[in-house]
Amino acid sequence: MKIVFLTAGAAGMYCGSCMHDNAIAKALRAGGDDVLLQPVYTPIRTDESTIASKQVFFGGIHVYLLQQMPWLRWLPRWTRSWMDHPGLIRRLTRKAVKTDPAKLGALTLSMLRGEHGRQFEEVSRMVDWLVKDIQPDAIIFSNLLIGGAIPTIRRRLPSTRLVVTLQGDDIFLDHLPNDARAQAIVLCSELAEQVDVFVSHSEFYRDKMGALLGIPPDRFDVHPLSIDLAPFGRPESSDSLAEPSSKLEDEFRIGYLARLAPEKGLHHLVDAFLRIGVMPEHANVTLHAAGWLGEHNRAYLEELQSRVAAAGLSDRFVVHDSPDQPTKINLLRQMDVLSVPAPYEDPKGLFLLEAMACGVPVVQPDHGAFTEVVRSTGGGLLFHPEDTDALVSDLIGLKNDPDRRASLGETGRQSVHQRHHIEAAADQMRRTCQQR
Repeated sequence: MKIVFLTAGAAGMYCGSCMHDNAIAKALRAGGDDVLLQPVYTPIRTDESTIASKQVFFGGIHVYLLQQMPWLRWLPRWTRSWMDHPGLIRRLTRKAVKTDPAKLGALTLSMLRGEHGRQFEEVSRMVDWLVKDIQPDAIIFSNLLIGGAIPTIRRRLPSTRLVVTLQGDDIFLDHLPNDARAQAIVLCSELAEQVDVFVSHSEFYRDKMGALLGIPPDRFDVHPLSIDLAPFGRPESSDSLAEPSSKLEDEFRIGYLARLAPEKGLHHLVDAFLRIGVMPEHANVTLHAAGWLGEHNRAYLEELQSRVAAAGLSDRFVVHDSPDQPTKINLLRQMDVLSVPAPYEDPKGLFLLEAMACGVPVVQPDHGAFTEVVRSTGGGLLFHPEDTDALVSDLIGLKNDPDRRASLGETGRQSVHQRHHIEAAADQMRRTCQQR
């Protein structure tokens, strides 16, 4: 098949959705399909090699300026093409402050209106490219929020199958001002009517987004979350290990691997660590956190570090830079348990599969996609969301019971290898794209 993935970049941040799209696109291509991974808004950033096109449609700088200064559309397109240069977009967004949905309400609505929005010229440019240069059998959108061009594509490519993966759309919508959110939901519901099939990675998210947008369950395919397991079979490389991550012989390491941000619940894990760390019998417990840190969250992290310092535990709380893939895998292999106690209902949780692939058990809040991942794999424990007492109890319980820890880790590892590998996900996506 000839398949185009339209995947939304996340400025300079490692993006789970981008990484998952990249992995599936590579697996589909390895299986013989003609696949193009096409970024929109910004170039994508992954922790492994990417097959993404260097071209960017709907360049973030360009569409923003068209929204703020609509008169720009009267200038010849060639005088504005420099705005879409990937290198420029990457440089200007590398240290971008938080993309605040509350400030992007008007732009979001305009983009959802597609050919009727202020970026209509960019819609035409992308659809012309799809029609004249690609003629795909299927187009996969990484979320519905980038689907404003769907009606135009449907009209000009009536035989092309349109697939939309829903994976976090509600989180963006929920941060819009109330009026913009209500209008955006209506626009998304109208776009949904022209989509052939939706993909979600959990029944939880299928039901949640189905209720929000009025999409019946029979229009969804549920694809279990998956990862490329090939890198996890490679031997550890001591060269990629930073000195602070070298594990002591009797150390019990609690790990965290996600954005260093309040929405991922790092503060809840720090709360638990502070309670455990001051107990004399747990003097060997350390907390290692790794992930992308936005400038807007630097004060948040510094406040957590101050709290740890006040408790006299600074030498046992290590924060790593956002790791590349080899470093990430080495960090995971040195963890005894992983926990990312996000307070919101996460639609995915790739880090859970990555930890399990390394034989590391997880301790997660019992909500969102976490519930289904942990229960389907048997690779960890679930606790009531934001219940620090329960989190502390589960972490101590696993520390004190190495046999159970090893059993959970091995069960999770086997489950991921059996049911959550990227080749299975590619096969499912291929079938979804072929259905008529």
